[in-house]
Amino acid sequence: MKLAVLCLLAIISVVYAEEYTNKFDNIDIDAVLKNERLLKRYIDCLLDKPDVRCPPEAIELKKHINEALENECAKCTERQKEIVRKVIKYLVQNKRDWWNLLKAKYDPEEKYAKKYEEMANNEGVQI
Repeated sequence: MKLAVLCLLAIISVVYAEEYTNKFDNIDIDAVLKNERLLKRYIDCLLDKPDVRCPPEAIELKKHINEALENECAKCTERQKEIVRKVIKYLVQNKRDWWNLLKAKYDPEEKYAKKYEEMANNEGVQI
């Protein structure tokens, strides 16, 4: 479940000692989710679609997404974890096609999605 959120988190940048940078923690994630064009740009960037101008946050996210998936966002700040929950809920409930594309790219064997399924159900998100 965190997979999609992590894919969309536009907040993860370079890794500091124990946590990812909090440089993007103040991003207005609600504004991103409400702006179809901007959200699509993030999704297209994460999917490596050609001719997409990637937002800086998405570029950094792509550098760290696999590690974040593997360690259950252990280096994420509390704000980043909050954003993760919000984005995944939004994608699953409103943009299932984008969720499936991200899942196919970053978790084709569903090794991470299964790990997060219980967490998502606890958050009221039905997968």
